[in-house]
Amino acid sequence: MTATQEELDRYAELQTIAFDCARNGDTLTLEKMIVAGMPVDLRDEKGNSFLMIAAYNGNAETVSRLLARGADPDLRNNRGQTPLAGVAFKGYADAAKVLVDHGADIEADQGGGQTPLMFATMFGRSEVAELLKNHGADRNRRGKFGLKAKHWSFFAPIFQSLVKLVSSRKPATAH
Repeated sequence: MTATQEELDRYAELQTIAFDCARNGDTLTLEKMIVAGMPVDLRDEKGNSFLMIAAYNGNAETVSRLLARGADPDLRNNRGQTPLAGVAFKGYADAAKVLVDHGADIEADQGGGQTPLMFATMFGRSEVAELLKNHGADRNRRGKFGLKAKHWSFFAPIFQSLVKLVSSRKPATAH
């Protein structure tokens, strides 16, 4: 059985709606789509799953429901980033807790040896950093440039300023 172009177009439209639901925290609608057959680990053109999009936008309830439906807590996007790294960068402690409680790898290498703890520290996300440390994140692991997480705190004000500058120049998107 082959799909018609009209059917393919409609499925693409439904995928867009589903990703918007993940982005906006419309958990109920997204869950109905998954129950109806939309793959829970479907990815967009950048490799972002529903879980990555929901986590990156701080939608902890959506994150929780996706994980309950079988979403992979460590599914990486095309840049090699995990959902936990996204929440560590953004500072969403509630979403980080849900991910950690569902087995997300707190030591996952995000590239260059960088971990979610390093991201949280680098961007001044102290609540997420404490959560990760309390769950056993390795404080002494060295990443890019041989720096430990605590060393990145020195650079946090610089990184925060850069993020604000970049954010003010273009609309924010989820990766």
